[in-house]
Formats: sequence, C-alpha cells, structure tokens
Amino acid sequence: MRHTLPIAPQFYVTSPQPCPYLDGRVERKLFTALQGETAAKLNDSLSKQGFRRSQNVLYRPSCTDCSACMSARIKVADFTPSKSQKRVLKRNAHLSRRARSPWATEEQYNLFRDYLDSRHAAGGMADMDMFEFAAMVEETPIRTRLIEYTSASAATELQAVGLTDILNDGVSMVYSFFQPGLDKDSLGTFIILDHIAIARDLGLPYVYLGYWVPGSSKMGYKANFAGVEVHCKDGWAPIGSVDDYDDALHPLSTDPIAEQVARISLPDGQR
Repeated sequence: MRHTLPIAPQFYVTSPQPCPYLDGRVERKLFTALQGETAAKLNDSLSKQGFRRSQNVLYRPSCTDCSACMSARIKVADFTPSKSQKRVLKRNAHLSRRARSPWATEEQYNLFRDYLDSRHAAGGMADMDMFEFAAMVEETPIRTRLIEYTSASAATELQAVGLTDILNDGVSMVYSFFQPGLDKDSLGTFIILDHIAIARDLGLPYVYLGYWVPGSSKMGYKANFAGVEVHCKDGWAPIGSVDDYDDALHPLSTDPIAEQVARISLPDGQR
C-alpha cells in the first residue's frame, strides 16, 4: 500500500516592481502555489492571514519599503449602510443577480475590455486577451462563482460581474468589473453591498475586499463601509481612523521575509 505524505507549501518572493498604488515605491509579493486536494483548506487558512488568490496562486504583499497594503474585510454583523449607500441600492434595484460556475463567456470579456479601456488603460491587465481572461476566471481549484448583474431594460443586458470565492468564513471578491459611463449608479459600491447581502444570506461573517492602501486614492473607497477590518502585523482589527497609518509607510515597518514566513499558520497536515 502506498501512502502519500502531505507536502508543506513552499513560499517564494517576486522580484521588485514599481508599486501600482504609491508613487516612488517598489512592491514585492510573497506567494505560494494553490493546488491539490488541500487547496480549499490552504486558501481558507491563508485568506484569514491577509493572502489573496489569483488563479492557482496565493499571494501577500511583502515590500521592503513599507507595509501599507493591508487585506481588508467587512464584518457583516457590524455593517449598516450609510445614507449614500442606501441611495446606491435604490438606484440599482432594477438589476437582477445570477450566480454561475466560473466559465468565461464572450459577453463577459467584452464588458471586461470596456471596463479596462475606460478605467485602467495603463494598468497591468490592460493587454489581457480572451484566453488570459478565461484563465483568470476558470483556473481555480476552489469553490468560485461568477456573480452577474443584468438589466432587462438596458441596451446591454450584462451590467456588472464579480469573480467571487466562497470561503469557510466569508465571500472573497477576487475581481469585479462593470459598465463604464454609469458613474452616478456607483456600480462598484453596489457590487460590494450586494456581496454583503450574499454573505448574510449564506450565514458567513465576512466579505473580503482585497487590499486597502492608506495614501492611495485608488483604494480609499474601501474605508467607506461600516464594519471594515484590516489585517496588520498583529492580526485583524477595526480600521479606525485612516489618518493613523503613517507608520505603515515607513521603511522600517516591515519584517524580514524569514520572520514573515515563520509566522504563517498552516492547516493541519500541511506543516
């Protein structure tokens, strides 16, 4: 009889690249492969420790210049919509939600391209073709869904899409995109609000939003939701005042890679 011993995940570090969020900074990521029968357990565990999924990889910022990129999540029990968020829900009440398996379609890709061309024409994903988009959507070893938002009255039925992972303690918003030119509808905010409703319906306590970066205008919107927590060196904590994170921008705020890896807690059987 052959017995297969579980192999502990191996962690690697990317080469330094210009930071997409803070001018003059350099980013670096700590990452590991997400594969095999234990992929879901590893994803659940590392998501609670500030990691994010991209296809078959889990990663977390590990920069030498600062520790400003912090994973953010909404504690559903502590969330109450603001007056402006209630107006967003009302403006988008005509949208219908449908959850699909992670299978890319041409309609989704066309919306994705319109979104990138309008909002992120100079970003790192600007040149993605249909095959790369399909890989982003379909290469997932865990429970992932495409959440589509449609309108029967619009010229283009598909209005927004969220690529969403289902974790054991929440829903994780991997990537979302929507019709450009509808700024008054605040579709990005609406997708987050609807994911809070999804998590509540599923009895899950959190909605994982990705990274919040103090000092970055691109990421500032994530602090506008009640119940937001961020993952710092000491674990998860309420975001508090956005003005209290100057230390995170200091070059001495990061620990050596070896110490960061040593603090990572792995699921049983993967240590």
